[in-house]
Amino acid sequence: MAEKYSPGVQEYIQRGEALTTAEENRRTAMRTMKFDTIAVHGMYGMEAAVANQGSIVEPTYLSPAQHFENSDHMEAALANLMPAWVYNRWDNPTQHFLEETLALLESYLYEGEASACVTASGMAAVFMATNPFLSGSSPMNIVASAKCYGGTFMLFQERYGAERGVDVRWVRDPLNQDEWASHVDENTRFLYGELPSNPGLAMLDISAVAALATEQECPLIVDSTIATPALLRPLCYGADIVVHSLSKSISSSGMAIAGALIARRDIHTRVGPDELRDNFARYVKMVPYRDHGPCLSPFSAVMIMNDLRTLRSRMDQLSRNTMKVANFLNEHAQVEDVFYPGLESMPGHSLAAEQLLLVDSALEDGSSLNRYGHLMGFTVQGGAAVARAAFDQLQLIWRAADLGRIKSIATIPSISTHKQQGESGRKLAEVPDNLIRLSVGGENTNDIIADLDQALTTTSDLLL
Repeated sequence: MAEKYSPGVQEYIQRGEALTTAEENRRTAMRTMKFDTIAVHGMYGMEAAVANQGSIVEPTYLSPAQHFENSDHMEAALANLMPAWVYNRWDNPTQHFLEETLALLESYLYEGEASACVTASGMAAVFMATNPFLSGSSPMNIVASAKCYGGTFMLFQERYGAERGVDVRWVRDPLNQDEWASHVDENTRFLYGELPSNPGLAMLDISAVAALATEQECPLIVDSTIATPALLRPLCYGADIVVHSLSKSISSSGMAIAGALIARRDIHTRVGPDELRDNFARYVKMVPYRDHGPCLSPFSAVMIMNDLRTLRSRMDQLSRNTMKVANFLNEHAQVEDVFYPGLESMPGHSLAAEQLLLVDSALEDGSSLNRYGHLMGFTVQGGAAVARAAFDQLQLIWRAADLGRIKSIATIPSISTHKQQGESGRKLAEVPDNLIRLSVGGENTNDIIADLDQALTTTSDLLL
């Protein structure tokens, strides 16, 4: 029997319905706008500004908790009968503005609806996107591309596999559809892929893998950190859930760590309550997110939003810069191989050419433009010692275990981002010791190329 509420609580329920309708109207209006307009304005319009002393920029709510007008207001809010944020571990108005903007961008040109949940880091997003499907005691397995970020590898292999007994089935070649199919069965809880992958820049056919996941009634989760919605929106290809490390490509300032999961409505899964299937991001927000506590700082949220406004133009520039650098390294005598989806020699290039497109580029130039992102990798002739020597000679390019910055950054994954998964894990993921991962920034490409050339040339004597 439905719970009865006092007349005072009923008034707040009605007020909440009006707030929900106003927000839905704003969301509907923004879905008619172009990508750049959504990125700049999001859900924060003039009416919201008037309610916030006329502030043109989304306010930063740093208070950890919400004040309520009275007990009726508190009861309606904590019973989820009206929009409220209550406490920062649950929600926050500044976080909400970021979530709504991300949901609109990730579902741009997608016919269905999507919602988002932001987290304190990219790994928190991966955890919150996957853990809800691992409930129950029945035999379960997960199927994931081995070509993924080292933290994701460790979460699946160690935390889920070794500690909780989940059968982790790694796909060595994400381009091989038969390999995906050979691992999936009635006990598969989710499929997981990353593209372009970090650090190997591998691709996968989202539509084909999504069809396999749908057939088995389990969700396909895609990490699209490197592409961002400016170049790829996996929901349009059939994915159920998209995860991002917002600290990387979506932001460029390097001023915040954050993550996000964006899910379409009515995801495919055989486990969990109806609320999980109907609106996964909201379910995560209201239940496991509240209990695990991976909340994002409101200050970090506003820093991410400021970077998000110029996402499309920034990804355009960084992609063009990276294409020039990749072509240079592809011809360099001290370089063995270059890994970048934009190169025709790269496995999966044809698939990348279909999927990685600068959003709305056809509006300006008449046809869609390929942009392949800002991340690349290359192996150095002579092995690990020579690669480390070249790495140490970099003068302009920063040495750090980071990517996505407006400043160019390099790392050696085997001793940094993928070290913890061990030699066998790196072999599985095809991360050689002489691989340098390069995140190309916004500097003039002539200066980036000159720094790479001097570093490689300086260490060429080691090959003699």
